[in-house]
Amino acid sequence: MKRVEAIIASEKVSAVNEALKKAGVGGTTVLDAKGRGRGEKPQVQTGRGTKRLAAEFSVRANVMTVVEDSEVEKVIKAILDTASTGSAGDGKIFVSTVSEAVDIGTKKRGQEAVV
Repeated sequence: MKRVEAIIASEKVSAVNEALKKAGVGGTTVLDAKGRGRGEKPQVQTGRGTKRLAAEFSVRANVMTVVEDSEVEKVIKAILDTASTGSAGDGKIFVSTVSEAVDIGTKKRGQEAVV
């Protein structure tokens, strides 16, 4: 099994979620995230009065799923086709090996726990 984790722009979450559903992904977890890329300049925001504040981090979303090894490329393609604008800063996809999964309610293990 593989865990596919994508850090994407928050406004792309719904579209990516729909693309993952169409790709046959059974479930996803989405977390709100903040981050900065290498060389990314702080975004300037207007604060109270005339003071301008520089936001150190960009708002992002972390979308995670666990799939069979054979489905990884399909999942990556769904994310890339949906989240990519062709610009630096669109995000990153990380793939890691999951050695074990356990469903707490059913006590099923392995791939059965992920379905």
